[in-house]
Amino acid sequence: MSTPVVTRFAPSPTGYLHIGGARTALFNWLYTRGRGGKFLLRIEDTDRARSTPEATEAIYAGLRWLGLDWDGDAISQFERADRHAEVAHQMLAAGTAYKCFATQEEIEAFREAARAEGRSTLFRSPWRDVDPADHPDAPFVVRVKAPRDGETVVQDEVQGSVTVRNDQLDDMVLLRSDGTPTYMLAVVVDDHDMGVTHVIRGDDHLNNASRQMLVYAAMGWDVPVWAHIPLIHGEDGKKLSKRHGALGVEEWRDQGYPASAMRNYLARLGWGHGDDEFFTTQQALEWFDLSGIKKSPARLDAKKLDNLSRQHIAAKDDAELVSEIEAFLAATAQSPLTERQVEGLARAMYCLKDRAKSYPELIEKAHFVLTERPIQPDEKSASMLDTVSQGILNELTPHLQNVSWSRDALEGTVTQIIDAHGMKFGKLAGPMRAALAGRSVTPSVFDMMLVLGRDETIARLQDAAT
Repeated sequence: MSTPVVTRFAPSPTGYLHIGGARTALFNWLYTRGRGGKFLLRIEDTDRARSTPEATEAIYAGLRWLGLDWDGDAISQFERADRHAEVAHQMLAAGTAYKCFATQEEIEAFREAARAEGRSTLFRSPWRDVDPADHPDAPFVVRVKAPRDGETVVQDEVQGSVTVRNDQLDDMVLLRSDGTPTYMLAVVVDDHDMGVTHVIRGDDHLNNASRQMLVYAAMGWDVPVWAHIPLIHGEDGKKLSKRHGALGVEEWRDQGYPASAMRNYLARLGWGHGDDEFFTTQQALEWFDLSGIKKSPARLDAKKLDNLSRQHIAAKDDAELVSEIEAFLAATAQSPLTERQVEGLARAMYCLKDRAKSYPELIEKAHFVLTERPIQPDEKSASMLDTVSQGILNELTPHLQNVSWSRDALEGTVTQIIDAHGMKFGKLAGPMRAALAGRSVTPSVFDMMLVLGRDETIARLQDAAT
């Protein structure tokens, strides 16, 4: 029986959950959930000066919005410091680590001399093989004993086989002079203790893998499957930074993109399944595999996100969309919908959702059913309600009193009126939009009439005709 897959997402709580972190979390989640494994969350909060509870909550909120649920409670790396130190002392006892008493001044002097002589500045501690009996009573760090010859090979599911000469590996510090563990030690101990089988993370950590393997080897622990995924670049091809726009997950949420569209979009940033662009989360769970991850950096593409968002909104069940819009309004601190508005939105959804790329756009299209009389037309639509058009609207309303309230009957009635005036439909559509919605961009006038019903439609037309 094969070992169950266990992955982890391990963000640092020093700011928002950015899009790169969200994509890493998604890849881990998809790989795990698609194989019935466990997806764990670890908060790497050892940088006490920069880690904040607010940032931790932002990470939780971002993952929840994206629908990336994790198993068990989130683990605090800081709270496991004693366990990390315990492993370092076990390595000391086994001779795979040693105490180094070199001062920062001595280390810098070593490097300056190496630079002057044109040799490697990789620090070689003089304390590596000193008998403990000869150790001074002075502050020390604990360093791993890295091999000095041979090679370390990182077998990576994305990057392939990566070979590092061991003489390029330093005796990295495991415990600082104050006894606190370093990140490089803590990560390995936590991954081992959490039972992580696959480490899926950004390729900016690829260089760390060969060094972290020293700890795995020293402790006799199984090395996880490595998968270092390429970073995300901006549309200009440069490394992603704040200048590229909204990078926090909460900003994408507040712009009104559905979480399902973001999952689809993030999955396509560096991973693919044939030529498929639009897919459901269920399909992603079935298809996602490490072999589909590309080596080259992915690029943000706002147009592609908008296109996917339109498709996801159009594909959603009407009731689900109404619920998601209510959640969007709550998340962005906007006024909640009244019961009347919820019912109207549900009735109108069939004619709203096909072309909207975001919830704000859909809400704007739904203005006609969310607003109340008297309709306050915006400047553009108000300009369409001149004396002539008002007269035609006044002429139209009696014909709507007894007509069957169906699309065919309504289209027939309006056609009779415009034919009698020798007009084209477009000449009357603008004034009707202004009367029914107070906007120039709306669903079709017939859809609005069907959604509003006979009494409300006639009342709005009469208001505009006076």
